[in-house]
Amino acid sequence: MSEERRSGKSQLRGHVEFLLMLAVSLALVFGFVRPVVAAPVFIDSGSMIPTLQISERLLINKLANDFTSPDRGDIVLFEDPAGGETPLIKRTIGLPGETVEFRGGDLFINGSPVEEPYIDDSDPDAAFAPATNFGPVEVPENHCFVMGDNRGGSLDSRSFGPIPEESLIGEALFSFWPPGRAGAV
Repeated sequence: MSEERRSGKSQLRGHVEFLLMLAVSLALVFGFVRPVVAAPVFIDSGSMIPTLQISERLLINKLANDFTSPDRGDIVLFEDPAGGETPLIKRTIGLPGETVEFRGGDLFINGSPVEEPYIDDSDPDAAFAPATNFGPVEVPENHCFVMGDNRGGSLDSRSFGPIPEESLIGEALFSFWPPGRAGAV
């Protein structure tokens, strides 16, 4: 067999192997990673301003709540309690067994005030509602109380109640778009 023919077969085998590896990689990414491990999410509302902006894109860790419950402060994606097709994204505020209350725009957990450095109550665009009073409400077992950072412009647990942990889809990992806002959430 000539050297040229052997080289052609070897080159063809290399192309076939590359295409096969590409097909397997794509199948893993779109058949396993995206549905099971991580997924991109588009922010289409202002309920999390100033932390998340409209049109921002995040990567969600879909395994985060398979092994542990969310912690206070985690930003979570969950199924819409009203049955809508688009999942909601909010911050975890109250954990199972805790009592959540708002007085004069301040958050209290089990009667103690909670610092919320992610809230910008000086920004009029954030639609902060300092006069909002709510609760007290006890968070049931296997549930969490979620709220948007834009307290005056968020439909959250104050409206639909604590959410069951089984409705959690994942936890926000980092923002990847726009590039100027890329980083951990």
